[in-house]
Order: sequence, then C-alpha cells, then structure tokens
Amino acid sequence: MMSFLNGIYLRFISSLSVLKGRKGQTLVEYALLLVLIAIVVILAATLVGTKTCNMYSKVAGSLPS
Repeated sequence: MMSFLNGIYLRFISSLSVLKGRKGQTLVEYALLLVLIAIVVILAATLVGTKTCNMYSKVAGSLPS
C-alpha cells in the first residue's frame, strides 16, 4: 500500500513542478499539506475499518445460531 501511495505522491509532485514557476512556493506547500492529510485520512480509515470488521465478527460469533 505504501508503494502505491508513494507512486501517487511522486506523480503529484512532478505535476506540481510545472505550476511552481507560475504560482510560487505557497502552492507547493499547500499541495504537500493536502497530500499528507490525504495519507493520514486513508491510513485512519483503514485502521478504523479493520477494527470495525473485527468487532462485527466478534458479535456475530457470539450470537447463537
């Protein structure tokens, strides 16, 4: 999963290099923040999704057939 995210990050940064000359450094900084926030959201959703799945499995296992 990390290699996939790294690939997305590298493509995004390379596409921003064209805009850097026109808009300045702040655009690149905002883009980096956006990428970092997206990575955190994806990782948090994955973690919460796994815990939720485990919880539902425990509840389903404890119910009588």
